[in-house]
Amino acid sequence: MRDRVQMMMEDAMANCTSCTSELKGMMQEWIEARVDTTRSAEVASRLIPLLEKGTCQSCKDILELKDYLVKPSQWIIGGDGWAYDIGFGGLDHVLASGLNVNVLVLDTEVYSNTGGQSSKSTPIGAVAKFASAGKRIRKKDLGAIAMTYGYVYVAQVSIGASQNQMMQVLKEAEAYPGPSLVIAYAPCINHGIKGGMTRTQTIGKQAVECGYWHLWHFNPELEAAGKNPFVLDSKEPDWSKFRDFLMKEVRYTSLTGASPEDAEALFDAAQENAKWRYNSYIRHANHR
Repeated sequence: MRDRVQMMMEDAMANCTSCTSELKGMMQEWIEARVDTTRSAEVASRLIPLLEKGTCQSCKDILELKDYLVKPSQWIIGGDGWAYDIGFGGLDHVLASGLNVNVLVLDTEVYSNTGGQSSKSTPIGAVAKFASAGKRIRKKDLGAIAMTYGYVYVAQVSIGASQNQMMQVLKEAEAYPGPSLVIAYAPCINHGIKGGMTRTQTIGKQAVECGYWHLWHFNPELEAAGKNPFVLDSKEPDWSKFRDFLMKEVRYTSLTGASPEDAEALFDAAQENAKWRYNSYIRHANHR
């Protein structure tokens, strides 16, 4: 619809003899500002009164679409079951399109809405439906996959760990003139958090502190400026807290009762995998 508005304006500027030079200049200013929410709103506030004074059909047609003059903030929001797993092909298709869309993935590491089944986002050692003996393979790194396109803005956030980092990422993703993918750590009732869901902010913070989850962002515009597009936002984890973090959630502790030996091996594997992933981010951050 906003493309249609621009086409109408371009046609009016080229062919309409009734539109004043001031109005045509304002149309050109809007075309240049249309991708920016703040600027498009400011220009629209000056453009609409001029359109209302116009008598030509072009002015009337554009006024009918005046609700589209200000750039909206539009986000596609889904869970990890959709993004990592059953809907990954569709998500990949949208990201690969190069269109200016924003996607927010709430990563609960399990199919939360349909009963707690294991997904490709479920990490090693976690118990879920279809993984009652603990997940045996690594969690898929959706963010790393999206980064390979090179033109997709990608980030991982956790509001409990850093509200500032999350807000900065959302602002950058919104402003980026292409596809954006933000993956947020989302504590879930299926995790069986000791103390209940009132502790989600604390859990989100502890997940980052111990290395279970990592904060970072990949901004292609940095590369265009001659900088490393990958920025690791979280500090060096305290790996001594990793096992204690797992033991605060029933999805891990339930395995210790059912199969203690398997639990020990899988929890070790979970920590090694977290270190492996963190080291891969370090390599990205140190790349020149």
